[in-house]
Amino acid sequence: MTPVKLYPPKPEKAYFFGTCLVDLFYPEAGLDGIRLLEREGIEVLFPQDQTCCGQPAYTSGYQNEARAVAAAQLDLFPEPWPIVVPSGSCGGMMRTHYPQLFAGTDLEKQANEVAGRVYELTEFLVHVCHLRLEDCGTSEKVAMHTSCSARREMGLAETGPALLAQLGEVELVEQARAAECCGFGGTFAVRHPEVSAAMVEDKTQAIEETGAKRFVTSDCGCLMNIGGRFEQQKKAVTGEHIASYLWRRTS
Repeated sequence: MTPVKLYPPKPEKAYFFGTCLVDLFYPEAGLDGIRLLEREGIEVLFPQDQTCCGQPAYTSGYQNEARAVAAAQLDLFPEPWPIVVPSGSCGGMMRTHYPQLFAGTDLEKQANEVAGRVYELTEFLVHVCHLRLEDCGTSEKVAMHTSCSARREMGLAETGPALLAQLGEVELVEQARAAECCGFGGTFAVRHPEVSAAMVEDKTQAIEETGAKRFVTSDCGCLMNIGGRFEQQKKAVTGEHIASYLWRRTS
């Protein structure tokens, strides 16, 4: 596996940026991500004033509003510790788009510095922590869905599967068209509900055809979208954020 950037040694401390969806819908995923880091001997710092990364406004074309929201996050990480984000979508916004968003402004230097310290959680666990896992769970098939942002913006299609591959009792099965979007896309699902619904229908069918009764993902938007569609279908396929899955099977 080729890292997408130069990675530092495992640090003593790291910031954790929880994301809106973790905060509002999946707090346990955030707590489990923190637990995984703490088990590796890292002191986790959680700035209490963190809010949104600014992505919803940014992807909807409201650059000024996105800049205002994002600017409020920049001062939350004053020390030179890594910033770990349990979402490729929010991580991609902070790492890739903050430099563009603040280019030519007084905050350009600070935004670039913050962006250079952003890591998606599975990326950090694989490439910085060099995490080694011992499976304590029972045998099961699992499908992995990697979000578009993690896959394309951050180049992290392999880090989630690499962690799951360490679990001796887990059979990681690949769905057809694994690289296709689940249809969530943040505000895309709201602005184009019919298209989004058709895309998630394809995604749930592909996962179900693997025979897996569980899917995991590193993005809560995808988890909410795919899991919600399975619930509507009354199918016995459950979803889980990869942080919670890894913690549960190795604790």
